[in-house]
Amino acid sequence: MNDKKVIYLCGPIMDEHEGHAREWRDKATKELEKHFLLLDPMRRNFKDREVDSANEIVEFDLQDVRDADILLVNYNKPSIGTSMEVFHASFNLGKFIIGFSPFSFKDCSPWMVRFCTKILPSLEEAIAYIKENFVKLDHAEPSRKSRSTSSARK
Repeated sequence: MNDKKVIYLCGPIMDEHEGHAREWRDKATKELEKHFLLLDPMRRNFKDREVDSANEIVEFDLQDVRDADILLVNYNKPSIGTSMEVFHASFNLGKFIIGFSPFSFKDCSPWMVRFCTKILPSLEEAIAYIKENFVKLDHAEPSRKSRSTSSARK
C-alpha cells in the first residue's frame, strides 16, 4: 500500500518556454520523490491549442488536482490555467496549496494570495516547507537519542 501524499506540480505550460516549464518540475520531482508521489501534467504529450485535445488537457489536469493532497504552484507569471486549478483545488476541494513566486506580496494577485495556503519566494523554500511539514517520520527506526542510549548501556 502506498501511503505517500500526492503533489500536483501546477504552473504555466502554455505560452511558457518548455525548458522553463519542465526545469522546475524536474527539480521538484528530484527533491520530493523519495517522500511523495508527484503528478506532472507535462507527462502527457498534448499539443496546446489543438481543439480536439483542449478538453482532454483540462480534464486530465482536473483529475490530477482531484487526486492530489497538495498543490505545488509556480506563480512566476499570470496564467489562466494555473489560476483556475488553484481556485478549484482550494475553494471546491479544500486542498493545501503551496506557491512560490518572485513577486513581492504587494505585487501578487489578491486571488492567488487568498487561495494559496502559503506563498514563498523560491522553489527551494517551497520544497523545504513541504519537507518540514509533510514528511512522515519513520517511527520504526530508533531516534539518535535512543540509539546512543542503548549503545551506551552495552
